[in-house]
Amino acid sequence: MGRRAQRPVTPDGRYNVGRGQLRRNTNPNLDDRARKRLIKLLMRSRIESNSAKTSEERARLNTVVRETKIALGESGPVWWDDGEPDFSGAHPMDTPYRDWWESLDVAQRSAAMA
Repeated sequence: MGRRAQRPVTPDGRYNVGRGQLRRNTNPNLDDRARKRLIKLLMRSRIESNSAKTSEERARLNTVVRETKIALGESGPVWWDDGEPDFSGAHPMDTPYRDWWESLDVAQRSAAMA
């Protein structure tokens, strides 16, 4: 099981918590085939970016990473439509998820700090 799979997920499914911050989950409304294709592109682009030989190549691949994360719904406009703001990057204690965060046990909070 990957590290992300071990992270706690907010009750509404919008975020997981990693390194102590809310991180937006992939849009659950994406077609499964499209989601898999985008995740594969994201992973490949990240790996290639880390081994890029020139700054131009790295910049191009980082653009692909950014655009792919937007297509997945992990950044850019939010994928939900109820008007709730995006709390990405915030610690759960500083958001409406405070009560949920406080209800987690020690093991769940530890997983959220990784």
